Amino acid sequence: MVRLVLAVSLDGRLAPASGGAAQLGGAGDRQVLDQALSWADACLIGAGTIRAHRSTCLLRDPALQQQRIDAGRPPQPVAVVVSHRNSFPQDWLFFQQPVQRWLLAPEPAAHGFNRWLPLQSSWPERLAALQLAGINKLVLLGGAQLAAQLFQVDGVDQLQLTLSPRILGGANCWIPQQAMTLPEALQQPEAWQLEEMTPLQDDELMLRYVRRREGFNLPPSVG
Repeated sequence: MVRLVLAVSLDGRLAPASGGAAQLGGAGDRQVLDQALSWADACLIGAGTIRAHRSTCLLRDPALQQQRIDAGRPPQPVAVVVSHRNSFPQDWLFFQQPVQRWLLAPEPAAHGFNRWLPLQSSWPERLAALQLAGINKLVLLGGAQLAAQLFQVDGVDQLQLTLSPRILGGANCWIPQQAMTLPEALQQPEAWQLEEMTPLQDDELMLRYVRRREGFNLPPSVG
């Protein structure tokens, strides 16, 4: 199961028009991000995102970390980097953070990663390989290109958006603006069901939608 987790502006931007790392969410968004990280077996991170931030999001809440440990899970989800390259500067904070680092790439890295998985030709194959490796619940933290690739194969099961009350403009949309073909099924009004709607601090709002799939009927639980 893949959950895409993003903080976006009211006009659907991830970052200001001037660019830079996406950092829109406030304290409330941090709490719901921690909850998503606690749920996940792993975080899926695009190469562009890891290069922009040079680190990954850690689960900060000690109580949620302890819940994972009590359940026999590591305190942090695995960080899975998806890249067509296998070389990254080892002085990045990412390589000092207390996480298991996996690389999904054509070739293994010489340093810095605990495990390598070959980059299969399609996303269904990649997700199947991760599942065989014990990763059943994935949080996707970006970037936009990676999210678009998964939407193109209808590979996103949950969509968690924190709306930040600002208008940013520019081209940094959470789905790229260039022409792309999405499955027709995603465009139908019944494709997604609202599972959670939570007001957060500073007038932010978290919305979580679940992908309705054939034979799947989720009871409403908005609150």
